[in-house]
Amino acid sequence: MTFTKTKLVLGIATATLTLAGAMVSPQAAAHNIKKKHIHDVHYLGDGHKHTKKVKKAKVRKAKTVAAPAYVAPAADNSNYQSQIDALNAEVKNLKTQPVLEAAPVRNNKDNMVFFRGGYARNNRHRPGVSIMSGVAPVGAQDTADKDAWYFGAGLDFSVDDNLFGLMNNTEVLGEVMFEYKEFNNTVSGNALANTPTQLAGGNLNPRSVTVNQFSLAASPKIKFMKGSDFRPWIIPVGFNLDVVSPPTESITVLNPGMIFGLGADYRVWKNIYVGADARWHQSLGRIDGVDTNGLTAGGYIGLGF
Repeated sequence: MTFTKTKLVLGIATATLTLAGAMVSPQAAAHNIKKKHIHDVHYLGDGHKHTKKVKKAKVRKAKTVAAPAYVAPAADNSNYQSQIDALNAEVKNLKTQPVLEAAPVRNNKDNMVFFRGGYARNNRHRPGVSIMSGVAPVGAQDTADKDAWYFGAGLDFSVDDNLFGLMNNTEVLGEVMFEYKEFNNTVSGNALANTPTQLAGGNLNPRSVTVNQFSLAASPKIKFMKGSDFRPWIIPVGFNLDVVSPPTESITVLNPGMIFGLGADYRVWKNIYVGADARWHQSLGRIDGVDTNGLTAGGYIGLGF
């Protein structure tokens, strides 16, 4: 009984000591930490506290700074930059250049087809013969007048606008022209072309002959004041070919020569022109006594295209 009581008392005492030790241990630990801290401050000074603060700051900074992102190496943009600089220079140059006003657009055309007509005159009379005969002048032989009327047409083709660089607004054209001249259509022919009948007066009845001439020419034409409505022009010299009818005694009909001319035209409406000209036909010689030298003067109507 006594042993049991003693055992009970020892158990209670043990439990009490254990509970007291548990309560005393945190206080003792805190006392030891405080004592150690005071000891460190005493021997290390305030620098110890500064060292701990710096270490704590470094730790915090390492935790908050993120790792840098990967950046790809930049491409070489020197070529693009040079192109941009060139474009900027061009734009700057355009801004400094003066603004040119556009020339007014005209409706004039460079090429033209024209139709001519007027008065013609040869230097000499033309014998009215179908076959000229100086050997057998049988019957009445007549001659045609020097004066005639003519009509014709032609084409102008533009070649250059400034006389091949010698003169501004001076156009060079190539002209192709033909004309028909008629001197008389009631001229009596010679006996070889007569109808073999005899009139009451004893004269032979000669056949009537039409005396005419055809001319074909190709010439350079210099036309001034390009761009205006009024355009004077000249033909310095051109090639001319005359065809005579009736033929000469040796039945020759062609006579080559030269042509000279001057004139002017005016644009009356859109591409319609009116003009006047004068031309001189100069043959290289007579063909069997027939002289084809002469002039023409008249007017024309032109259509530009």
